[in-house]
Amino acid sequence: MKNDIKKIVQLAILEDIGGGDLTSTLLENKMIVAEIVCRENAVICGIDFANLCFLSIDPKIQITWNVEDGSNVIPGQIICRIYGLAKTIVTAERVALNFLQILSATSTKTAELVGLISGTKAKLLDTRKTIPGLRKAQKYAVKCGGGVNHRMGLYDCIMLKENHILTIGSLEDSIKDAVINFPKIPIIVEVESLDELKSVLSMTNITRILCDNFSIPDLIEAVQISSGVYPIEASGGINEDNIIQYAETGVDFISIGSLTKDIRSIDLSLRFSD
Repeated sequence: MKNDIKKIVQLAILEDIGGGDLTSTLLENKMIVAEIVCRENAVICGIDFANLCFLSIDPKIQITWNVEDGSNVIPGQIICRIYGLAKTIVTAERVALNFLQILSATSTKTAELVGLISGTKAKLLDTRKTIPGLRKAQKYAVKCGGGVNHRMGLYDCIMLKENHILTIGSLEDSIKDAVINFPKIPIIVEVESLDELKSVLSMTNITRILCDNFSIPDLIEAVQISSGVYPIEASGGINEDNIIQYAETGVDFISIGSLTKDIRSIDLSLRFSD
């Protein structure tokens, strides 16, 4: 992911700095020590992004981290110290914090939900509902929080939904075409009712079945009738208030888009040390 990080950071820096940081030119160009402090409970993620933000501005900056990606931190904890020129540290500050705050938000949210379902066999999955340009980064953050990655994009998994099936003609034909053209690619079939599920269970070459917007009673039945045939993934309308109920149905996976799209940035700040 190193090349991806470099491209993303370069774009972010260009977006923020443009032709130059006007305000930092007013500062005295002296060596200082700065600290990044976390203001709340969080799971940190995005260290490589933050490092590159600072080092892209000034390769002589030195950063000492007290944590690593996936570390749990508490309010007031100093997560790193930065040594360098005041001007360059201030210039890189906002972009570095943006990456840390956003990615830590995803890892923190993931860890919270993973903790809620830890007493079940269900694994928490992300989705493709990510911030544009940050998909790999956010999916990495999900892993830092203890979650599991769903497909990365449209290129590494076949997911057959209603519109795909209607266009091709039938689910059987859709699966047959997929197996012929992409024999080594996983196939996930989405169903919206128990009747659809029952028809899919008789088919072969499927990796797992996604039950979309099923009620809890229907999901319990879905797990029972699919036992020993295909793994079941639940999705749709699942959040921190009901995820335990969904996990206790016995599903193998739960996918939640809010891990990456409905996040609140973690409160981090950079301050100059005395």
